[in-house]
Amino acid sequence: MDDGRFRLDNQLCFRLYTASRLLTQAYHPLLSEYGLTYPQYLVLLVLWEKDAQPVNDIAKRLLLETNTITPLLKRMEAEGFLTRARGTTDARQMIVSLTPQGKSLQKKVTHVPEKVGSAVLCESVTPETIPALFTMLDDVIRRLGDKQ
Repeated sequence: MDDGRFRLDNQLCFRLYTASRLLTQAYHPLLSEYGLTYPQYLVLLVLWEKDAQPVNDIAKRLLLETNTITPLLKRMEAEGFLTRARGTTDARQMIVSLTPQGKSLQKKVTHVPEKVGSAVLCESVTPETIPALFTMLDDVIRRLGDKQ
């Protein structure tokens, strides 16, 4: 008996996954021009908000585990976007800071949020409905985060 529960079109997870994948693809040509991947861009966004942060704080802000972002940070350091150094007050803590190259990228990618934002706009997603969409997605993220 098919009651619809196992139809792909009825799965919220599929819609969220597909939207996430396509959104990441939209970022690709805009970021690759600067040698950036989407996950690297996310790290830079966190550091542009506040430079010189512990790895744990960056991971928490991105809702990731430190062992997930550590290899990413190492690659970004090798590419010259940031530095990692032991904390002065706590040597166990690794502090991540932007290099001049990492800081200068912010001015170079100012067009990215607008380009991707305009790519998302459609009949149901408008500048007026985006705040409500953010609220709904934040609620879903919070709810799913509470389950872990």
